[in-house]
Amino acid sequence: MAKAVVTGGAGFIGSHIVDALVERGFETHVIDNYAAGKRGDRMSKSATYHEVDIREYDAIAPVIAGAQYVFHEAALPRVQFSIEHPIETFAVNVTGFVNILRAAHQGGVKRVVAASSGSVYGDQATMPLVETMTPQPKSPYGLQKYISEVTAKLWSEVYGLETASLRYFNVYGTRMDPNGAYALAIAKFIKFRTEGKPLTIWGDGSHTRDFTHVSDVVSANLLAAESPNAGKGDVFNIGAGRNISVNEVARLIGGPVVNEPERLEPAHALADNTKARTMLGWEPKMKFEDAIVALKKEAGLA
Repeated sequence: MAKAVVTGGAGFIGSHIVDALVERGFETHVIDNYAAGKRGDRMSKSATYHEVDIREYDAIAPVIAGAQYVFHEAALPRVQFSIEHPIETFAVNVTGFVNILRAAHQGGVKRVVAASSGSVYGDQATMPLVETMTPQPKSPYGLQKYISEVTAKLWSEVYGLETASLRYFNVYGTRMDPNGAYALAIAKFIKFRTEGKPLTIWGDGSHTRDFTHVSDVVSANLLAAESPNAGKGDVFNIGAGRNISVNEVARLIGGPVVNEPERLEPAHALADNTKARTMLGWEPKMKFEDAIVALKKEAGLA
């Protein structure tokens, strides 16, 4: 039985990757300090969980050793949080990732697939966003993810460790965390709707995002791990290829809306996913409107 490790495997995206690996028969190990991950029903009974911090090399190295694949999802995410907590987020998102790469190289891992973010692009003059564009991050988080991409490629070139970085675009789906000041908009909108509160929109709601379902993100990770066309530090956009305004999201979820002052973040995002389609054979399959109906039903709103 091949071994796979998922950092942040008790989190939103990581827990879905864990389920997919278990289903495929991997001996699956999870590294999580539960800063963002959740104990409880999102944890797989067939995976082994290690409560350690990726900033602690000596703690993570034995877990990673001997794995075929490492899926790196552990992070302190969100643009606004990184603006307010730059030191802490650099320590986790950059130094922590270097620990993962070093442990993977020392432990004989075949390939590391790392979560990056569409936020590395910042504001670009043209859409859609293509991997060949020069990144212009507008936040510490975007910069941290870009540094991590370059670091992963360097580890491939210098140390011979196979790596691939996936630039996620606004991932949503079941197990989203609706709580906290930095929760995803869709999760918070559904929570507000169930509580009978108005949906809070930062700015005028005209900004758009390329919302990508978590099931499509999972399939991208598995393909990136196994594809012979990846592994040399390549970067792939993982986005549905369709931008939807925050106002449209609010309309689909329903209920009254209240607007708050705009936050510092790019106005628009739309992924060109040609590279992932061509090199990985990846194709996003979940239609946004269908997914929102399912999420509302799950929340008792449909």
